[in-house]
Amino acid sequence: MLGLGADRLRADMNRLLASLFHQGVLDEQFLQLQQLQDHSSPNFVSEVVTIYFHESEKLLSNLRQLLLDREFSDYKKMGMHLNQLMGSSSSIGAKRLRNICVAFRAATEQNNRNACLRALELLEHEYCYLKNKLHELFQIEQQRVLAAGVRYPMQN
Repeated sequence: MLGLGADRLRADMNRLLASLFHQGVLDEQFLQLQQLQDHSSPNFVSEVVTIYFHESEKLLSNLRQLLLDREFSDYKKMGMHLNQLMGSSSSIGAKRLRNICVAFRAATEQNNRNACLRALELLEHEYCYLKNKLHELFQIEQQRVLAAGVRYPMQN
């Protein structure tokens, strides 16, 4: 008997992914990223996403610092950070996060500090949600890989 638990875990992964697609959290770019993963690079997606989260945290921190500065007036610099975050979000299929970046950038173009603060709050919330859900997905994937490799002794 091989991998009974692996089938259940694969179903759990599929349900979670379906939910994230249905909610608009992810788009087809995430599926394309998954297609690049193979036996020679079994952790490709999680490695790319880990890099994304590391870089995104820096960008979010920079955005927060810019906005919390009482003398704030550098909307152009904020727009540059948002462009980076928007591009990297697009590259991993983080659709809702990318869309929030678009709205945030529009607020920077209008020099609307209050709208920028609201957008930053929404962006940080969505970022945490995405990070938690993808972490959950990768944990299930790790469990599935382990379960698929477990061989149970045959009963006589």
